[in-house]
Amino acid sequence: MKAKIEAANQEAATRILKAKPTLVNVSTAGDAIPGMKKNMILHAGPPVSWERMCGPMQGAIIGGLLLEGLAKGREEAEALAASGDIVFEPCHHHSAVGPMAGVVTWSMPVWVLENKTFGNRAYCTLNEGLGKVLRYGAFSEEVIARLKWMAEELAPTLREALSKHGEIDMKTMIAQALQMGDEGHNRNRAGTSLFIRELAPDLVRLDRDRDKIAEVFAFMHGNDHFFLNLTMPSCKCTVDPGADIEGSSVIVTMARNGTDFGIRVSGLGDQWFTGPASMVDGLYFPGYSAKDAAPDIGDSVITETAGIGGFAMAAAPAIVKFVGGAPKDAIKFTKHMYDITVTENDVYQIPVLDFRGTPTAIDLIKVVETGILPAVNTGIAHKEPGIGMVGAGLVRPPEKCFHDALEAFVERYADYE
Repeated sequence: MKAKIEAANQEAATRILKAKPTLVNVSTAGDAIPGMKKNMILHAGPPVSWERMCGPMQGAIIGGLLLEGLAKGREEAEALAASGDIVFEPCHHHSAVGPMAGVVTWSMPVWVLENKTFGNRAYCTLNEGLGKVLRYGAFSEEVIARLKWMAEELAPTLREALSKHGEIDMKTMIAQALQMGDEGHNRNRAGTSLFIRELAPDLVRLDRDRDKIAEVFAFMHGNDHFFLNLTMPSCKCTVDPGADIEGSSVIVTMARNGTDFGIRVSGLGDQWFTGPASMVDGLYFPGYSAKDAAPDIGDSVITETAGIGGFAMAAAPAIVKFVGGAPKDAIKFTKHMYDITVTENDVYQIPVLDFRGTPTAIDLIKVVETGILPAVNTGIAHKEPGIGMVGAGLVRPPEKCFHDALEAFVERYADYE
């Protein structure tokens, strides 16, 4: 039994390592995401009903309904959300991922990523920036206006520039970013800069108003997290081929909705195993404290699932200025992750660890046996709808979901020969 599980895990890890995530298009959720409907709103994490959603997710849902013109104000949006006429489904059920609340509506522009090795695709919205933004639960007029500009100006400009440039190899770009001080989750300065540099010649050659082109440059330049919404779908289409392998205990999904933290395991199909979302231990913006924080939320932990983010913190010691701790802590977190993973990445490497590959392919059995939980760094949303981001920090996933998953795995493979 043990040998068969190890072989299945090696197969899952091999598929993850062979992935070639590639940016192929900028589209809209309605046109690109499989199964998307006009009355559907995708969200981060495992399934959750409107009544169980946390404040920032409800706030983002309200904003999404206002953006789509399905409601004219907060009260009308809340009534519609509670009516049963809006379908809520996880991004992960539609080959998509969304940071924080992860809300995706019909008209929103999305990045389209394709794994060139296996042909599967993944999708993610464009990043709005930090602070008072939809994904942190804000839905004021300025938030909606920014989203409309992104749909009407930013996305079409990027789509046209990408068409001129051609597809972009995201694996190589992420590898470069890791060696320049990013970890691909909460520090994306290098990745954002590399992406701007890659697309800049094609942007300036567009037959568009120069001031509008300059506005696009300024928006990307002023948003260090712009690259996050590219690393996330890159990681999603990287990990997905590792799913549904008989006998594999590799974790292929980790995600949070602000109420539950959920995981899915390769050898257990689409079944979610959940535990209560944890509170984040972090640093807060002036005027805010832990009493203002919502529980852990977002699909961005797909980066850790694929072996970057918190698993690559040693590559980004400066991240501690954003999430707390000391540079030695960043190295410690990464080193611990080698104890719960199947392999090391052959492309994503960490200079300070003598270019050792990042710990990749989380093994559920090792997590439970060692008691070492996956390292996750994340943003913090205000617990009330409509306010937005209040800080960032480190979080420990709930042990329950891992123990429940292992119990199901043992039951499923008790007679595995």
